[in-house]
Amino acid sequence: MTALVDEHPRLGVECVLRELHIASSTFYRWRRREQEPCEHQRRDTELTEQIKKIHTDSGGIYGSPRVHAVLKRGGARVGRKRVERLMREADLRASARVARVSRTATRRPRSPRTWSTGTSPRPRQTGCGSPT
Repeated sequence: MTALVDEHPRLGVECVLRELHIASSTFYRWRRREQEPCEHQRRDTELTEQIKKIHTDSGGIYGSPRVHAVLKRGGARVGRKRVERLMREADLRASARVARVSRTATRRPRSPRTWSTGTSPRPRQTGCGSPT
C-alpha cells in the first residue's frame, strides 16, 4: 500500500485512501512500522546474523536443530521453530551428508551363480541327500 503512494506522489495520499476505503490512520501506522520496526523484527534481525555466523562457522553443515542447540548453549532464549523460520527466510540449509568411500579395501565383483556357470565338480545336495 505504501509503495503505491510512493510510486505516484502526484495522486495524493487522501485521494488514494478514500478510493481504496482505507482509513488514513491505518496508512500512517503502516508507514511508521516501515520506518521503525518493532522489537520482534529487530530481534529477528539480530538472531539472523547470529544464525548466519554459526552456519558459516560450521562450514554449512549445521541445520536448524544444531544451530538451535548452539544458540541455547550460548544463552539465547529462542524457540526451535523460530530458528527454522529464520533459516528458511535467509535461505540457509544444511549440506547433505556424503557417503564415505573406503579406499583401502577393494571388492571383487560377484559373479552370479547359475546352474550353467557352476564350477564345483561335486553335485549340490539338498537336505534329504538327493542331488539338485
